[in-house]
Formats: sequence, C-alpha cells, structure tokens
Amino acid sequence: MLNAYSGDGAVDEMTETLIRRRQSLLGPAYRLFYERPIHMVRGEGPWLFDASGERYLDAYNNVVSVGHCHPHIVDAIARQAAVLNTHTRYLGDSILDYAERILATMPDALGNIMFTCTGSEANDLALRVARHCTDRKGVIVTQLAYHGVTQAVSEVSPSLGFGGERPPHVRTIAAPDTYRLEGDIAELLAAQTRQAVAELEAAGYGVAALMCDTIFSSDGVFTTRGLLSGAAAAVQAAGGLYIADEVQAGFGRTGENMWGFARHGVTPDIVTMGKPMGNGHPVAAAIMRPELLAQFGERARYFNTFGGNTVSCAAAAATLDVIEQEGLPANADKVGAYFRQRLQTLMTRHDCIGDVRGAGLFLGLELVSARDGKIPNATLASRVVNGMRDKRILISTTGIHGNVLKIRPPLIWQQEHVDMFVDSLDSLLKDLAR
Repeated sequence: MLNAYSGDGAVDEMTETLIRRRQSLLGPAYRLFYERPIHMVRGEGPWLFDASGERYLDAYNNVVSVGHCHPHIVDAIARQAAVLNTHTRYLGDSILDYAERILATMPDALGNIMFTCTGSEANDLALRVARHCTDRKGVIVTQLAYHGVTQAVSEVSPSLGFGGERPPHVRTIAAPDTYRLEGDIAELLAAQTRQAVAELEAAGYGVAALMCDTIFSSDGVFTTRGLLSGAAAAVQAAGGLYIADEVQAGFGRTGENMWGFARHGVTPDIVTMGKPMGNGHPVAAAIMRPELLAQFGERARYFNTFGGNTVSCAAAAATLDVIEQEGLPANADKVGAYFRQRLQTLMTRHDCIGDVRGAGLFLGLELVSARDGKIPNATLASRVVNGMRDKRILISTTGIHGNVLKIRPPLIWQQEHVDMFVDSLDSLLKDLAR
C-alpha cells in the first residue's frame, strides 16, 4: 500500500513548487510517498539522493533490484541504443540469446516466452492465454491481490477495488495469515480454492486460472513454504491454469531460488515477470508451457511494439549477468537471514512488533497494538514509514490492514545496510513509545 502524500506536510519552497506543478499538470490520480515528499535527483547502488544532496537508504524499490544505475546495465543500454533499437518482427540474436538464458532457469515444462513492456501487460497476456486455452472465464485471486493496471488485470486486483467492483467471474480467497491462523494453512487455502472453483462452475463461468503472487506481497508478505501447493493443485485438477505472478518475488529475491514459486513445490502453467527484469528499464514477459502457446497461436496473435525490443533485451541480459556474476540470490539468502535475526531480536525489545517474516530480501514486519499483540496498528505503521523517511531510510506498508512494513531492498545489500536499518528503526520505535 502507498503511504500517500496528503498535502499537509511541511516542505521547502522548491518542493512545494514541484508539488503544485505536478498537481496542475498530471492531475489528482497520481500519488506521492510520505507526508513530506522527496525530490530525488540521483541514484547509486543502494542509495537515492535528493536535490539537497542528502542520501537515503533504499529499502523499498525492488524495481532496481541489483542497485540503482548499475554501471554494467547502464553501459549495455547505452551501447545497444547507439546501434539499433527495433521490434521483434525482424530477426535478431539478442532476443533469442536472452530467451535461452531465462528459460534455462525454469522447469523443463515451461519452454516458450513472450515479451511485453510491463508486468501488467504480462499478466493481461497470461489471462488471455488461460481463457483461450480453457474456454473458461473464471479467475481466483487472493484477498488483496495486485496484478496490474490494464482493464483486464485491474478486474482481478482487489487492492485497486477491482477497477470499480468485483466482477461476477472473479472469486477471492483469504490471505494465508500465518500470524493469526492456526492449523494447516496451506490446506485452508486449498479448501477455499476448491470452494471458489465450485462457485465459478455453478455460476457457469468455470475456472480459467488461479493467479497468485508467490510471496503474497499485497496481502501482507506471507513466506511459509508450500502455502500455494494445494491451491494450485485444486485449480489444475479442475482444468484451470496456475499463473505464478513473479513480478515482485522473482529474480532471486526470495534467496535460495531464482523464482518464488519454487518455494511452494509446484510447477506453474504460466509465469509472469516484470519490474526487476531490466533493473528499471521497462521489460517484462510471460513464460508458459509450449502447448498453451501453440493452442493460443492457432486462432490468435500477439504483438507488442516495444516488448522485447533490442534495447530492452540488452537491459534484461545485463541484469541477468549481474544476478549471476555477483551471486545475488545467495547474497539475498545470507543477508536476509541476518536481517530477520536482527529484527527478531528487536521484537523482544518492542512489543508493538507482532511478527517478523520473510524470504531472502523480501520481509514483512507486522506492527500491532501493544495491549494485544494481534490487533493491527496501521496508525503506528504510517508513523514508522514517515519517521524512517526522516531518518533517510525508505520503506512502505502493505497488508489487509495496512500495518505491515514492506521491506524490499536491492539485492546488493550487505550487513552494514541491515544494521543501519535496524538501529534506526530501534531508535524510532523508542521515540514513538514516549
């Protein structure tokens, strides 16, 4: 969730001028972070710099997952832009070379890739393929899922209010709240999924797909292994497809695996990706079983003018170079474990921290009422987000109640960055408790 600017923060004259220009030119639908918005002018590694030269530790922007302005990626983009930038209807090696590399990270059953510009477009395409191949319309998503901004995927994004209201062909299943729920939570999720399948079939829609973010990032960051196994199996048994949305959890973020779905012991029918794929350059994709694309291609075509263009492929390939050469999944695993350990220690000193959960360098810190450890405290979460901003550390919130700190730093973070984060949070929570 966004901690959106409300217009009541004290800001300097230059910032206030930019805010007025922005509101006048861009209209009211855009949002800004923080009570006092920041005028960013430069990025480098794990840092962002504002117009006055102050640096901020980035613990939020997973888009630039290998660090801001990584020189290898900047150079690859510039070199390719100086030679050729064109679409996929001409022959070329770069798109095929990248396709071979990224497909090699997938299960053998997933053998085709189609390129888009954004994760929204990738999810939109995945839904088209699923509905075409199953000849069904129904979709199952989690309670506060976010899958993108096109008309089709906004309708399966309850975090956006479904783009208006929940369509009759969409069903939601509750977030797998490992903090509050007891028992076999994976089976609870599977049982809800089976019920949703039955409802869609009774309504005449059938089930085309379960679309699920593999780390439940909008629902509150739930990271227990195997949570999705039963739900995916239930949909596949009913003839639907499991679409793994890896836009936030993919590319090594969860640590030991390249992809979040691997932690659940399942093989998706379609995998979508975006955001960190080009470290900020707009490139995304949908990877799927070849038989699905063969069936889709018999009666339909897909072309995206900018999807998979030569500069985008250069950015994606260079990003994959960095992930592999710098061992970033292993680094996320190591630094993430240290991060969780330090936050768990912090929890013993602050009873407003109800739960620490995470995988690799994707963490959720649940803030609660000190009087009852499981009452969500969204007000405190907002104060923490803005307080950390004032300490030059950037985070946001997520979850059904807006009380979970969403922590997604670049995968290049080291222990020194964790220490800076945790020490600042410790100091802030002490101040807020006074």
